[in-house]
Amino acid sequence: MRFTDYDINAGALSPLNLAFIGDCVYEMLVRETLVAKANRPVNDLHRESVKFVSAKAQTKAYEKIKDLLTEEETAQFKRGRNAKTGHSPKSATGAEYHTATGVEALFGYLYITDQLSRIKELFAVIINNENN
Repeated sequence: MRFTDYDINAGALSPLNLAFIGDCVYEMLVRETLVAKANRPVNDLHRESVKFVSAKAQTKAYEKIKDLLTEEETAQFKRGRNAKTGHSPKSATGAEYHTATGVEALFGYLYITDQLSRIKELFAVIINNENN
């Protein structure tokens, strides 16, 4: 399910456009998961969400799912990872920042191509193994 009815060709989007939408998709997954687990103050929710949406956390997330990705998903991840961002991260290494961009591009691609079940499947692996 997508929020709009726009016909978008995911293959025509730049990897950074995919990462732009994927960042939001990933954050929504994190936020909804946290809210579903407990009704708590917003400051606590924000503090918890940062543990999942930082470049370091998304790099760890990639390590958990990388062997599960299809060839197409890996290609989309690599497009995002290899994109020239023009940004220098402050709280992560350049490699972590690029990996996080790749994860966001992957989730953006899956969202634009209406693969919600695959998004849920990959995110479940990330969340269910959060302590590993």
